[in-house]
Formats: sequence, C-alpha cells, structure tokens
Amino acid sequence: MRIMVQKFGGSSLGCHELRQRVVRHVLAAQGEGYNPVVVVSAMGGKGEPYATDTLLELMRNVTPAPPPRETDLLISCGELIAAAILAVQITGAGADAVALAGWQAGIITDGVFGQAEIVRIKKDRILKLAAEGKIVVVAGVQGVSEQGDINTLGRGGSDTTAVALAAALESEWVEIYSDEDPVMTADPRFVPEARPIRNIGYEEVLQMAREGAKVVHPRAVDIAMQFNLPLLLKKTGENSSGTLVTHKKTHDEKDFIPKERVVSAITHVGGLAQIRMLEPQARGNELEEMLRKLAKSGISIDLISFSPQEKMFTVKDEEAGKAAETLKAAGYRAVIGTGFAKVSVVGSGMRGIPGVMARVVTALSRAGAEILQTADSHLSISCLIPEKDVGDTLKSLHLEFGLAKNNSDLLS
Repeated sequence: MRIMVQKFGGSSLGCHELRQRVVRHVLAAQGEGYNPVVVVSAMGGKGEPYATDTLLELMRNVTPAPPPRETDLLISCGELIAAAILAVQITGAGADAVALAGWQAGIITDGVFGQAEIVRIKKDRILKLAAEGKIVVVAGVQGVSEQGDINTLGRGGSDTTAVALAAALESEWVEIYSDEDPVMTADPRFVPEARPIRNIGYEEVLQMAREGAKVVHPRAVDIAMQFNLPLLLKKTGENSSGTLVTHKKTHDEKDFIPKERVVSAITHVGGLAQIRMLEPQARGNELEEMLRKLAKSGISIDLISFSPQEKMFTVKDEEAGKAAETLKAAGYRAVIGTGFAKVSVVGSGMRGIPGVMARVVTALSRAGAEILQTADSHLSISCLIPEKDVGDTLKSLHLEFGLAKNNSDLLS
C-alpha cells in the first residue's frame, strides 16, 4: 500500500468550486496508485462563517478571556466541518471517502491547550480504512490528550498534522497545497521579477518561514527533516511541479559559490515596533527578570540586540502597548517606535562567504532605506528598516543577488 498525504489550506476549501479543485488533486493521486490521506484546515479566511478567526470572535463576544479548554474545543470544529464537507464532496465525485476528527485518526497530544505537541499517532484505523480503498480525510490542527481533552496545535498546525501523519504512515512524501505560489525568491506583490524556487533544503525553507515567508509551518519542517521526509509545496488547482524541500546539500567554506547564488530568497515581516531600553546597564538578574515578565505576558521578541551600551528588540506593532505596560509595571523605562519591517536575505550559500553583509548594505543604501538594527546567522542576515521602504528594499536586494536570473534551482 502506497500512502500519499496531501494537505489543503482553508483558502482552498472556501466554496464548492474551490473544493472541486481539491477533489481533482486527490483523485489524481488515487489514479496514480496511491492511497490518499487528506489533511484539511478550517474552510475560508477571516470573516467567513467557519474560519478559525470567526469562531474565536464568537467566543470572545461571550468573554474577553475564554478558558483555553473550551476555546480549543470550539475552534477544532472548523476543521471538523471542512473534513466532513470535503469527504462528502469526494464521495460525490465517485470515490469512497471518510472523515475523521483528530482523535479518531489516533493523534495523541501532550495536553497543552492552544499550542499542543503531537506525542504519538495510533495509525491502525487510518491504515485499515486505506486498505479498504477509502480516502481518509483528517481534520488538521487537533488531537486528544491522554486525559481525553481536545487540544489544538496552534496556527499552521495543519501542516504539522500532515507531516506527522506522513511520518507515522511512511508516506513517500507530503504534498502541501495553498492558494499561494510555490516558494518564491521574494514576495511577488513587491517584486514582480520574483521567481519560483524548484528545489530547496530543509534548513533554508525553515529559515525563510522563521523570517516571515508564508511557505510552511516551521514545526512541520522540523518533523520532515527529522524523518527525511520530502515536502512538495504546490499551488491548488495548478499542475506545476511546485517546490521540493529535501536534505539539499549545504555549503562549507571550501566550496565555490557563484557570486549571484549566495542568497536563495528575500523575505520580510511588516508591522513591527522597536523597543529601546533607557537603562541599558541592567545588572545581575534584572535583564533576566525583564525578559521573563515579557514572556509571561505572552509577548514574543525578535531582533534582539543586547550590549553594555544599548539593549533593544522588536515586537509586533499590536503588542507594543502591552509591552510598554509590562515594562513600566516592572520599573523599566523604554522608548517605543512603530512602523518598521524586517527584511532578510536567506541562503545556505552565504555560509563562510565574505562580503555578503557589504552587499546587503549597498542594496539598502541604493533603496534609500535606513538600517536601524541587524541580526545574522549562518543562513540569514536581517535588517530592521522603516516599513515604507520595504518595496524598494526588496527589489534592490533581489537585483543585487541576481535572483531574477535563470539557473538550475529556479523554474523557467
């Protein structure tokens, strides 16, 4: 039996016509001799009746701080509806499909509401149904704890569900569909010359996801990398080959890397606020205490720059007010500015290659963008800039690193 796991996002399931495209992909896999196991997100996007945000708003109209257990129970319904509707539509197309909730699919979670981890999968029921020739449609994002409570995996959890199921079921690979283009060298809304990437390594796509590219959830990539499970990222309704994510070779210092290929993609995240501490000489446990208080308030920080002379970091714009209140209550003074964005160049080819930062600075200078903060790793260089300069900056970086040119890693 050849299992094929396919995952479809909510924007691909919002109406009958869109779901028909999904049905065609599923039946095509079956026609190629696979036993499809389909994972779905909640149907539609924000504001639509069965979307996760709509269900959350329904709960928050009752109370601004709903209990986590009941919140998970409610929002799991979005995926249940999607699974049931798609299974019926597949059956109507002449196949035999059955919908399963996360717990019915044997997905066991760690009991953490809202951000659960999958601890194991009891695969017998899915395998039995697949062996009977049924197409199994699984509600994503959810599982059940040992105590019998429904847990959800957080935003992007359907990707994680699909990859975890694929690993358990020994699928040959995972197809992850969305209504977006495959992995691109930059956001085509800002850079019309952006091109699809045909092959990319786990580490690179993981870094892209962490730096703002909406390609696949980082936890899903982590699992795929652990099990050496290829990911195929595709656009719903199209027959293109998409982007294949595998253990692509990374580079070391002795490799020759063409100048234009040290960077694979440009990513960006908008809507950021910069927080600069007015008492940078925090001593002893003061800095640790400040970070703990921010974490306890549910505030995630990024672009962290700590030195004896200055301490600054970024948060999302919508969390700036809460961060200011948290710091003030803890006795810290800070200056907060909003309206910034983070742009990043990502690529395994930059490892050990001198001059990459100089080229980034040149490109940003050419775009007229002021660099307010920087951070780097062996796979990326990130800069904080005014959000108004994002478009010109992305175009300039894309040009600087030759990402519009034909080469073996890009689709023609």
